[in-house]
Amino acid sequence: MSQVPMTVAGEKALRDELKQLKSVDRPRIVQAIAEAREHGDLKENAEYHAAREQQGFCEGRIQEIEAKLSNVRVIDITQIPCSGKVIFGTTVTLINCETDEEVTYRIVGEDEANVKAGKISVTSPIARALIGKEEGDVALVTAPGGNIEYEIDQVQHLAE
Repeated sequence: MSQVPMTVAGEKALRDELKQLKSVDRPRIVQAIAEAREHGDLKENAEYHAAREQQGFCEGRIQEIEAKLSNVRVIDITQIPCSGKVIFGTTVTLINCETDEEVTYRIVGEDEANVKAGKISVTSPIARALIGKEEGDVALVTAPGGNIEYEIDQVQHLAE
């Protein structure tokens, strides 16, 4: 499996979630299963079945996070000299050529993407159109609603 790019903050968030799952959630679920077993007949014990289902979700998420972290390549954008070029991890301010509307996005890994927070995936149509371009360039974004032209106003290497 190839390496997946991720920001420093994205990796920290995954490690924090993994720690929470292993040190807090997993023991709580094991305790809930033990308590439910004490209630007797397991076939008709809804608490037991609910706790076992939670355990399945928890263990699945732990495996998923561990797999992601084993293939991650953490990129600290603050360690890369600013060249004005759009690369993974940069924060880009764009101006819509038609409406003059200004938007700012940070290009992050797929697991970190959150458009409402201004973070777009490196594999999104906007990011793919921007990567490699420089301040002042115009990028044509092919979106489901049609093509949109954005002028790259500013490229920043910001810490999160």
